[in-house]
Amino acid sequence: MNNTRILVADDHSLVLEGIRRVLESQYEVTGTADNGMALVEAAMKLRPDLVVFDINMPVLNGIDAAREIRKALPSTKLVCLSMHSNAIYLRKALQAGVSAYVLKSGASEELLKAIETVLKGGTWVSPGFAPGVIDSVRAPHRLNRIDLTDRQRQILQLIAEGRPTKEIADILCLSVRTVEFHRYRLMEKLGTRTVADLTRFAIQEGLTGTVQQ
Repeated sequence: MNNTRILVADDHSLVLEGIRRVLESQYEVTGTADNGMALVEAAMKLRPDLVVFDINMPVLNGIDAAREIRKALPSTKLVCLSMHSNAIYLRKALQAGVSAYVLKSGASEELLKAIETVLKGGTWVSPGFAPGVIDSVRAPHRLNRIDLTDRQRQILQLIAEGRPTKEIADILCLSVRTVEFHRYRLMEKLGTRTVADLTRFAIQEGLTGTVQQ
């Protein structure tokens, strides 16, 4: 067995167990997580060689979790598993430092190949993407000029998930007043007036739900 240590994250227990079984045939699965915040905490504790994670996870999405892991553990390789064959998700994953983007529809055939490629220093993008998507990602694109802090992105995702202010405060270990302040600043920065507007922006950013190109 290869001694590469892998951390796995997915919020669906059956999917998580399936991925674990596939990987354990060749690698050491050192831990699992079912949300993005738990993934970051596990990565800091276990310091794995490689992380396999889903994009759409509660509390903290996979892309933002990947950014935090990349910042703290630059040598840890990141492999993204996703159901989304949308250029926006692929672009954001690559910008976050992901070395492989594997579509879940082809994971049983591709995941081990992708990991092998990444461990050798290469990159992998699922061949299941529609023609033109990869070219679209590599082409120059309009930069998003709205710069949110990591905390604002966390709170925005939790708001979009429909969580009440008190729950958000508990999850992030903040006061209710601090959460309310961040929500006010988000609305001010984004030019929005309602939670529905914030949710639409979160979806467009790929923080939660389905994005539109």
